[in-house]
Amino acid sequence: MFEKITSLRMERQFLHRQADAAAYDALYRDVSPVQNVYWNGFGDPPSITFRAAFNDIEYNRRRQSSRALAKGRFQNGNLGWIAKEDMELFACLCRKPLDAPTYMQSVLLSLIEREGPMNIGLMKEMTGYLVKEITPALHRLQEAFLIYEDQYDGEWDRGWYRFGEMFPDVRLDRWTRQEALIQVLKRFAYRSVWFDADMAKSFYRLPGKDIKAAIAALVADKTLAETANGYMLQSDFDAMPLYCAIEYIGVYAMHRNDFLVKSNEHFLKVTHKHSEYDILQYLLIDGVFAGAVLGHFKNGPYVIEDITVEAAHAARRDEILEAVYRVNSRERSPVRRFLGEDIV
Repeated sequence: MFEKITSLRMERQFLHRQADAAAYDALYRDVSPVQNVYWNGFGDPPSITFRAAFNDIEYNRRRQSSRALAKGRFQNGNLGWIAKEDMELFACLCRKPLDAPTYMQSVLLSLIEREGPMNIGLMKEMTGYLVKEITPALHRLQEAFLIYEDQYDGEWDRGWYRFGEMFPDVRLDRWTRQEALIQVLKRFAYRSVWFDADMAKSFYRLPGKDIKAAIAALVADKTLAETANGYMLQSDFDAMPLYCAIEYIGVYAMHRNDFLVKSNEHFLKVTHKHSEYDILQYLLIDGVFAGAVLGHFKNGPYVIEDITVEAAHAARRDEILEAVYRVNSRERSPVRRFLGEDIV
């Protein structure tokens, strides 16, 4: 069963074969919110690395420009990008109501409601507040889906709007959080194939009790089947006996905002924690996380100090190095060690 689950997950993640535009759009919605490439992707469009048969950063740049992608603070305040048509769903899922706004928050909200869209520079000029005071207040209003940051390009000077002005048809009470969570968990189950409550909590950053209640509802209506200490779509569970696994042999160095990393972050960051180095990327080997790239983040090329992998993969050093150099510069970020041994 494990081999079949791994194979089907690789298929649905388009890591067996890359997705065309239509398949990519469906994948994008299922693994949303999608974030930028970790650390060095700030300001760039989001990317689902390795999955697309085209340059998805440029594709998503066009979708940003046309506002087909919408920005928000979804996973416990983290920035992400969703398809515009999913805004109502994710607003109902992630919104943190603001029942007792601070004076600063009230001033800024009233200003935007009265004067219309404006950037932070104009807010500073009109209120006398410092940028470092304005920014966190805007972020909290953004989490409440009271205002919207219109980042349709990579420029820093962005307008802030009333949320209702940008999304007049979105009802923030259309679904309860539980109802919205049930909907997104179906997508999560389809792209993960097998998952448990900790994986869903790790990705969506919602309380465990909410995740468990939504899973219980999906089990009760037979959408999900309980299996192997986790859950699968009932349709997948029923089809497993006839499914023929496709063996995938290969290595991917996955950035830390990748869907598969984020949904397994709760154990990955413990398993690969290092006392001296940052985890730069995680190594997905033959469809299973089995190593990490260690070093130091910096603006520009990373400093790669070491690569760790499970003992069973130690002999595949050259293949693993090539995978690491696929996403890191061989010249500017040379790998210094492999399993603690200097690379000559």
